[in-house]
Amino acid sequence: MNNLPLLSLIIFVPWAGALLLALTPKLPAGASRALALFFSLSTLALGTTVLSGFDPHETTLQLVEKHAWISALNVRYHLGLDGLSLVLVLLTGVIAPVALFGTVRAAKQPALYAALFLFLQGAALGVFLALDFFAWFIFWELSLVPAFFLIKLWGGPGATRAAYQFVIYTIGGSAFMLLGFAALYAATGTFDFVQLAALAQSGALTGKLAALGSFWPHIVFLGVLLGLAVKVPLFPFHTWLPSAYAEAPTGASMFLTGVMSKMGVYGFLRILWALFPSQLHAAAPCLIWLAVAGVVLGAYAALKQTDLKRMVAYSSVNHLSYCLLALFAVSMAGKPGEASASALSGAILQMFNHGLSAAALFFCVGLMGNRSGGLRGLNDFGGVRTAAPVFAGLCGISMFSSLGLPGLNGFVGEFLIFRGVFGLAPWTAAVSTLGLLATALFLLTFWQRVFHGPGKGAGINFRDLDAGEIVTLLPLIALMFVLGIVPQLLAGLINPLVTAWVSHLP
Repeated sequence: MNNLPLLSLIIFVPWAGALLLALTPKLPAGASRALALFFSLSTLALGTTVLSGFDPHETTLQLVEKHAWISALNVRYHLGLDGLSLVLVLLTGVIAPVALFGTVRAAKQPALYAALFLFLQGAALGVFLALDFFAWFIFWELSLVPAFFLIKLWGGPGATRAAYQFVIYTIGGSAFMLLGFAALYAATGTFDFVQLAALAQSGALTGKLAALGSFWPHIVFLGVLLGLAVKVPLFPFHTWLPSAYAEAPTGASMFLTGVMSKMGVYGFLRILWALFPSQLHAAAPCLIWLAVAGVVLGAYAALKQTDLKRMVAYSSVNHLSYCLLALFAVSMAGKPGEASASALSGAILQMFNHGLSAAALFFCVGLMGNRSGGLRGLNDFGGVRTAAPVFAGLCGISMFSSLGLPGLNGFVGEFLIFRGVFGLAPWTAAVSTLGLLATALFLLTFWQRVFHGPGKGAGINFRDLDAGEIVTLLPLIALMFVLGIVPQLLAGLINPLVTAWVSHLP
């Protein structure tokens, strides 16, 4: 087992499934779906295997795979895993098969749909595990291809425009990041994240960039920042997100919000935080107010929506901005201590917990559209709780998880973030609580109008969940309770790593 390249298997087994489905287009639909689910579940199986041998107290990278690749450019095939990577691998291992199982049955051309989905899954996993920018950027860009086709071919009426907007925005940001890393390579001769982080920690990286010109450290930092800011997205680079999430098919929406949005936050922690600590510290007083804007304005934008899918999309802007609020507060304060550790731990927990609740909400809203012939307006339903009590119960749990109700998983990350940020940047934390208020308002409005009151519109005779739909939601609901009651199951994987990060703050 120790000789198995587990990290490579995690990335490439879904791709093998995608290739197999692409080569067998005449396979019966049922067999295609079963095959796709088998390969998608491989991530959870292999991730659990990695988890069983993972030592959370070892803060260096584990299960490292490093091989020569392109010697002329000093490019290596370099994979590695720490607590942050493991959490996101496990998140992908949960969200991907759930989203695929819950939506592939209704998809036209299920084999093509599943193949693109598996390709997207493998690309996202490559981003979480690659440690050389050359390979990392390939995975980063390849994730756009299946996402584009999933939105365009299976999306709603505005899918074509939304798909192109998504790709153009993301490629535009990636171009700045690519130029930034080209400058890093010119200055250091390496693309390796570990080597670059060591240079940054010693202060040599800034000196090497400054040798190219005094403004180069800041230019490179801004280029990488732009590429990552679009992906999260950080306000005001979020404008592509509502239409992409709203027009995407349900399974793609679940994966986009549950996993792909975490790629940007991961990049902030793995790249920007590690390679540009002094530049991030200098920019944090401005960046933190952009995060506050995402928290507050994202929630109030969700409050103004009547399209339920756009409401959940804006809610994602709000919830992911909490993660950036924590990161920028820690970077701005630049001081070790319990507040910094709390904020960073909360940010990582928020990434995982938001993935569960947002994916569940997108699935519920997608079901409402399917049941009603495409209706998904706030005022198109009424009395759904009476007609479909099981659906109302599971959707309600997902909603209260997103709201941050104590006892459910959403509470833990938000509590730790605010606990930390209040100790580091109290004014920003105080203003951000307006976002908590707006979140409660739009989610409770959704709950009251759609599920309560007399039956009306599409809520009359609303069909309750079938067995397959219950099976889709139950793993997410179960994790919401488990991680809400026993959050240390997840926190234990990251606390030593976060402690090590905080100890290196100036």
